[in-house]
Parts: sequence; C-alpha cells; structure tokens
Amino acid sequence: MAHYKAADSKREQFRRYLEKSGVLDTLTKVLVALYEEREKPNRAATPENPEIELLRLELAEMKEKYEAIVEENKKLKAKLAQYEPPQKEKPAE
Repeated sequence: MAHYKAADSKREQFRRYLEKSGVLDTLTKVLVALYEEREKPNRAATPENPEIELLRLELAEMKEKYEAIVEENKKLKAKLAQYEPPQKEKPAE
C-alpha cells in the first residue's frame, strides 16, 4: 500500500508542476480549440510509418535539387546565348 501512495504522491506533484508552469492551461486551450473546430476529419489519423517520413524528406530534397538545377540551366542557357549567334527558326513541316 505504501508503494501505491508514493506513486500517487509523485503523480500529484507532477500535476501541480504542470499546473504551475502553465502547461495544463495551454493544453486545455488547444484541446478546446480543436473541439470547437467546424471541420473535423472523418477518421483519426493513423501513426505515421517511419518509411513514409523518410520518403517525404527525400522528396523535399529532390524538389530543392530540381529547382537548383532548373535555375542553373537558365543561367547556362543565357550564358550560351551570349556566345552563339541567334538561330533562325525552322519552319514547321
């Protein structure tokens, strides 16, 4: 029974700490705001697969690399245009 009281006492101390530091108020405000949202999801979100998160990060990296390459391509085309005479457009067949 003494073990139960010790755990209960620690739980109460932790609750008071959360209350004193303002965590409980903030958490309550966030939960109330979520509850009052008009648009709610049809179902709760499922835990993310770590592999999905890695793929998202890889996709973001690839998008950054793509944008950098497109920008570099534009600069190289402009630089090349300085050294080459303008080409006449070929008539469409």
